[in-house]
Amino acid sequence: MIVPKVAPQFGGSPRGEHLKRIENSPNYRDDRFYNLMKTSMNGENGSMFDAFWKFLKGGENREPKDTITTYPFNKDKFVNEDDGFSFTWFGHSTAIIRIQGKTILIDPVFSNHASPFSFFGPQGFPYTYHYSLDDLPAIDAVLISHDHYDHLDYETFQELKNKVNKFYVPLGVSAHLIKWGVPEVNITELDWWDEIQFNDSLMFACVPMRHFSGRGMADRYKTLWAGWVIKSEKYTVIHTGDSGYGDHFKEIGNRYGPFDMAMVECGQYNKNWPNIHLMPEETVQASIDLKAKYLLPIHWGRFNLALHSWTDPAERVTAEAKRKNVDVITPIVGEIVSLAPPLPKTHWWE
Repeated sequence: MIVPKVAPQFGGSPRGEHLKRIENSPNYRDDRFYNLMKTSMNGENGSMFDAFWKFLKGGENREPKDTITTYPFNKDKFVNEDDGFSFTWFGHSTAIIRIQGKTILIDPVFSNHASPFSFFGPQGFPYTYHYSLDDLPAIDAVLISHDHYDHLDYETFQELKNKVNKFYVPLGVSAHLIKWGVPEVNITELDWWDEIQFNDSLMFACVPMRHFSGRGMADRYKTLWAGWVIKSEKYTVIHTGDSGYGDHFKEIGNRYGPFDMAMVECGQYNKNWPNIHLMPEETVQASIDLKAKYLLPIHWGRFNLALHSWTDPAERVTAEAKRKNVDVITPIVGEIVSLAPPLPKTHWWE
C-alpha cells in the first residue's frame, strides 16, 4: 500500500485546475470516469481471478521460442519520405508517424517491461534489434492513449521529457507527466470529442474508447482513456489505444472517416474480459466501422499480457480480414512504411 504512494513509477493524482476540469467532464461522475456504454471488467461468466491464475501457470506458445527478426530504424530515411505519410510500428502499441512534415510519436514504451518495475511483470519479447529514443528523429508531438504501463512508460519519459515540448493526453493523465518532470505548459489535456489544431495543416482529436485506466491499487477510472485521430490536408489516420467493441467505432467513422489507415488493437484479449479488449475478428469489424482503407493491427507482438499464443492475433486478424475483404498491413517491427503500394503483407511471425 505504501509503494504506490511513494514510487514515482505509479505517477501522480490530478489536482487543482486539472481536477476541476475532470469534475466538469460529462464523462465523469461519482468520482470516476465511465464508458459511453455499460462496461463490466469481466465477461458474463468470466473471472479475473481465474484468468490471473491461468496466466501465472503459463501456457503453450505464449511467448516466441526464437528471437524475432526486427529492422534497425533508419531515422534519416524516415524523415525524408516524400509521399506525405509514413509510419513505423515498434511492437505492441508504440508507433511513429511522419505526416505533413511533422513527426508524431504515439504511446512510446522503450523500456523492456510493461510494469512499474523492471524486475517484476511482463518482459518484452526478444528482438534482434531493440529501440531507444536515440534511434528516433526529432519528435514534434507525443500522443498518449491512457495511463496503463504498456502505453505510458516511466523510464521512457525520463528521457522524453527533455526531448519534446508538446504532449497531448486524455483528461487526468497530465498528473503523471507533471510528477515525472514534464513542464505543465508543455501538456495539453483533452476530453472525448475535443479537437485541437496543432498547426495550420494538422489537427488532433481525442475520441472515446471502451476501456479503463489506472496505475495503482486505488486509481482505476480516475483518468480518461481514448484514441487519437490525426488529420492533415491529405491523410486521416487513427490510433485506437485499447478498446472493447462498441458503437463508438461507427460514430468515429461517421465523424472523421474515411480513414486512410486505422491502427486498431489486436491482442491481449481473453473470454474473461470481452468488453475491454477486441477479439481479432472485432478488430477487423472496427476497421470497417471506421471506414478505414488500410488496417494496421497493433497491441501485439511484444508483451505476453493474456492467455492466447503470441501469434494468435496475427493469424486470426489476417484470416478474418481475408474473409471480409479488408486490406490489412503486416509490417516487420522497425520497418518504414508509406501508404504507396506495394504494402507489407508478409506473415513474418510464422
